[in-house]
Amino acid sequence: MLFEAEFWVAVAFLIFMAIAWRAGAFNSMMSGLDNRAKRIAAELDEARRLREEAAAVLADYQRRRGEAEREAASLVAAAREDAERIARETHERMTDFVARRTAAAEAKIAQAEVQATQQVRAAAADAAVRVSEAVLRNEMRGEAADDLLRRSLGEVRTKLHA
Repeated sequence: MLFEAEFWVAVAFLIFMAIAWRAGAFNSMMSGLDNRAKRIAAELDEARRLREEAAAVLADYQRRRGEAEREAASLVAAAREDAERIARETHERMTDFVARRTAAAEAKIAQAEVQATQQVRAAAADAAVRVSEAVLRNEMRGEAADDLLRRSLGEVRTKLHA
């Protein structure tokens, strides 16, 4: 056993460990591991803080997006209402315009009918007066006939023109 290589490797390892322990290598390794653990813990804390900040930013973004969507929806609804209101007003104006134009046309037609009726009556009255005058001239003679003729024709004209 004293001549085996594994035995001397184990003895050398134990001597090395004793020297390292005496020199404080274990303390420096432990402090290095502790420092590394502290650094990792600090990085984890920083990562947690950054994750919370990112979550807060995401929540703020989602809140703002929701507000923007609601505002856009209200703008669209307001625009739709305005368009419908404008369409109703335009329809009402067009209906009113058509009604006024129809009433004006009907008034012009009625006026033209009245004028035509008056012109027909006047023409008929003139024709009746001329025919009556011709008949009376042929059948009546003298000054009394002329006077009667003038009076009769005047009455006929006033009654027919009325």
